[in-house]
Amino acid sequence: MFMGEYSHSIDPKGRLIIPAKLREELGDKFVVTKGLDGCLFAYPKEEWQNIEKRFREVPLTTKDARKFSRFFFAGAAQMELDKQGRILLPATLRSFAGLEKDVVLVGVLDRVEIWDKNRWDENNAYDDQDMDQIAEHMADLGLSI
Repeated sequence: MFMGEYSHSIDPKGRLIIPAKLREELGDKFVVTKGLDGCLFAYPKEEWQNIEKRFREVPLTTKDARKFSRFFFAGAAQMELDKQGRILLPATLRSFAGLEKDVVLVGVLDRVEIWDKNRWDENNAYDDQDMDQIAEHMADLGLSI
């Protein structure tokens, strides 16, 4: 399970250091793709294979399924760590997520999210009332803490 928040920078060549704690679970080879809310999602190979399997079961007669599978899989790239624990993020993925320099990597259960720091800060500027309403909605979905 992935958890935690880590701040790093992308170098001018587009390389990003993956924190050691996240590398342990991602492995030496993993997949990065376009995520939701303007970030990237990184999945270990095994989890990526599970996602592929589930997508194969979705009928392609559904227009939303076709659109989402194009979005999700066309943007995907296999990553391999170099000896310094870095990956080279393709320009298309960096552009999609607005990644230029300061980046936040966030562990979220089965994946790692890669955010532009400013976008991360904007998307996570909740006050207590916002979080109370979100928590109530999560309880409606059957999740309580």
